Amino acid sequence: MGSKRRSFSTSSSIADQNIDKKPKGVIGNNNPISDKTLLKDFKDDPGKIEAMTVQQLRTALRSAGVPAKGSKRDLVSALQCYLAKEIDGEGSFLADKQDPSNYDESISTRVEAGSIEDQVQDVSTISKVSRVQRSRRTLNQMQIRGETVEVDTKIVTIEQKQSVKTGRASGRKPSQTKRRVSSDVDSKDVSAEYGVTLTVNQSEPWTIFAHKKPQKGWIAYNPRIMRPPPHTGNPKFVKVLSWNVNGLRALLKFGGFSALQLAERENFDVLCLQETKLQEKDVESIKQSLIEGYENSFWTCSNSKLGYSGTSIISRIKPLSVRYGLGKSDHDSEGRVVTAEFDSFYLLSVYVPNSGDGLRRLTYRITEWDPALSNYIKELEKSKPVILTGDLNCAHEEIDIYDPAGNKRSAGFTIEERQSFDTNFLSRGFVDTFRKQHPGVVGYSYWGYRHGARKTNKGWRLDYFLVSEAIADDVHDSYILPDVMGSDHCPIGLILKV
Repeated sequence: MGSKRRSFSTSSSIADQNIDKKPKGVIGNNNPISDKTLLKDFKDDPGKIEAMTVQQLRTALRSAGVPAKGSKRDLVSALQCYLAKEIDGEGSFLADKQDPSNYDESISTRVEAGSIEDQVQDVSTISKVSRVQRSRRTLNQMQIRGETVEVDTKIVTIEQKQSVKTGRASGRKPSQTKRRVSSDVDSKDVSAEYGVTLTVNQSEPWTIFAHKKPQKGWIAYNPRIMRPPPHTGNPKFVKVLSWNVNGLRALLKFGGFSALQLAERENFDVLCLQETKLQEKDVESIKQSLIEGYENSFWTCSNSKLGYSGTSIISRIKPLSVRYGLGKSDHDSEGRVVTAEFDSFYLLSVYVPNSGDGLRRLTYRITEWDPALSNYIKELEKSKPVILTGDLNCAHEEIDIYDPAGNKRSAGFTIEERQSFDTNFLSRGFVDTFRKQHPGVVGYSYWGYRHGARKTNKGWRLDYFLVSEAIADDVHDSYILPDVMGSDHCPIGLILKV
């Protein structure tokens, strides 16, 4: 990945507060929340609530364990909702003070026409998220357009007859509205015509739909249900994996990583690595530890800066030829390109330069590197199709990044880089295989280490398989393996009919 990306942190925990002082005025010296007569009086005469001051409203809400933030209108609405719930015998919120990091927000939001003209379109939402015991997060009931979503920790049933355009909840400041109903649901079907039963597994955070600017029809990537069935019959296929390992030696020491298990599970033919961070002296020892059956390996390391960059191709298929770099000394000192020629295609493992902090390498990236790589692969394409894979350090479209608005001037998502990606690769006949297969799917391949971005699926899609248009229709599957840990990137895969 290289340069640090803008981190994402949206805290959703709200701490309960024990308020010792009593509210004054309309409330008197007793706690109205525990007085059933006063409860009914408030319900029968809403004007009494309206007459309360902001401080009185906040004190009453806090004494009931209900978050007391927002404008007076928010507070009145929250108290009315709470009182209605108490009188109807629907249970109460937890009022005991607990560790705020271990339970969820308690939200009651009424979206009214006229109050959300600039914030929410075509949405009428009443969302209730109950607090639960420590280390448990249970969604009790949400209503989307008046229809119910029942949740029991792991299972979500969605009855949805019209697509919901998410937006900010009415009456709250934008900064206070951090959660959207859709962001916590593992979407299984784009269709909005019928109900679908879905599984939300906290051990699979990549199934969380996380995006700050979602569009209608977008859903979260879930390889368990979105990958095609295994290929059958006589056609021959080749399987290629690509992975920015962010330091190969560190990865091999990582307790949860087993190269053998990965090879056995994925049964890949070729593995392309980026950002190995090896020096020339390390290569031989690494070669000696290669998995049996993958004796063909080709490595290039950075000479200008030791322990930096570096790419490789490891294969059980012996290539016809191998090249290193782009053939230009100006670009080849950092070990960023390995090319292997096979019978029916060229395969490139590429680690594109990051534009860096302060975008100091942006000009070099878009005026020199990208055009040089583009011209190189177009030259190769004259003899046979090309597969270009690796960390291309560009989230091409808004769907490829969790927070597009907040990263417009971040390396990897500047308009200059995105236009260069389009001009030098896509417009010259190379196909983004994942996007071709999954046009409306939000799938990331990179999550920054800061703020636990991977746990909340706030990532970027920076890793690609680009192929010549001539073989784009021969792609059986282009996929992401978000469950593989050990790096801030995860592997991606391609299965191609040859």
